[in-house]
Amino acid sequence: MRVKRLLVLGSLIVLVLTLSLAFTNGALGYYPLPLPGVRLLASWYLYTTLNPWYPMFTVMSPEAVTAIVWDYRGLDTLFETAVFFLAIVGALALMRGVSLKSVLNNGGDKDKGGLSLICKTATRLLTPLIIAVSASIALHGHLTPGGGFQGGSAAAVAPLLVLVIFSVYFLLSKGVSEKPMLILRTAGLLGIYLTALVAVLAGLLTGLNAYVFQNQPKSSAPIGLPAQVSNTLISGSLFFFNVFEYLAVAGGFTLVFILLSIPEEIAKSFISGESHE
Repeated sequence: MRVKRLLVLGSLIVLVLTLSLAFTNGALGYYPLPLPGVRLLASWYLYTTLNPWYPMFTVMSPEAVTAIVWDYRGLDTLFETAVFFLAIVGALALMRGVSLKSVLNNGGDKDKGGLSLICKTATRLLTPLIIAVSASIALHGHLTPGGGFQGGSAAAVAPLLVLVIFSVYFLLSKGVSEKPMLILRTAGLLGIYLTALVAVLAGLLTGLNAYVFQNQPKSSAPIGLPAQVSNTLISGSLFFFNVFEYLAVAGGFTLVFILLSIPEEIAKSFISGESHE
C-alpha cells in the first residue's frame, strides 16, 4: 500500500513538472503564457468600468470584476445562479419529507450536545462579527473586491459554526430551519431577476427602449439605474445584484448545511419504502 501511494505521488509530480515545462517552453502553441502588456479587451474593461466622461459606455463602478460579472456578462452569471438554485432544489427533492424540526418539536433537546462552554462563548462573540464582515463584503462589492457571492459564502459560516459548536437542534430552535432558508434563497433570486428586468419594465411604462440587464443609459436605450444616491456611489444595478446574491447564497448554503446535518437514522425514519414479502 505504501509503494502504491509513492507511485501515485511520483506520477503527479512528473505530470506537474511536464505540464509546467510545456507551458513555459511553448510546446502547447504560441504564447502559452499571458502577454506582458495589457490586452486590448482588458484595456477596454479598465477604460469603461468607471468613466463618467463617456456615460454611454461606463458601468460607473471602480471594481472591474464586479462590473464584468454583473454587467458585461450578466446573463452568464444569472444562469450560474439558476444552476446553483436547481442543485438546492434537487437536494430538497431527495430529502423531501425529512424534517429535523419535527424531532425538535417532539422532545428534541436543543441544549444537548455541542462543545465546551469556552467554545460556545467564543462562538456567541464571533457570530455577529462574521455576519457584519460578510455584509460589508457584499455591500461594498461594487467598490472593492468582494461581492454578493463572496459575502453570502462568508455569512453561511456563521450558522455552520453554530451548528458545529452548539448543535443543529440549537440552530433550529433559533428559527434557522429549512423553510426560512428556502424562502430567503427564493427572495434573493426573485430580487436578482427583478433587478435584471427593471430597466425593461421602466421602458414599457415610458415607451422608451431598454435592455435586459441594462445598468447605465445607452445611446439606443436612454433608461438606466442611478449611479449615485445622495452622493453615494451605488453603481446602478450592481449594488442591488450584490445584495440579492448575498441573500440567495447565504440562504442556499445554510440550507445545504442543515440537510447534511440530518442523522442517518432520522432520515431513514422519514424515508421508508414499501416492503415486499
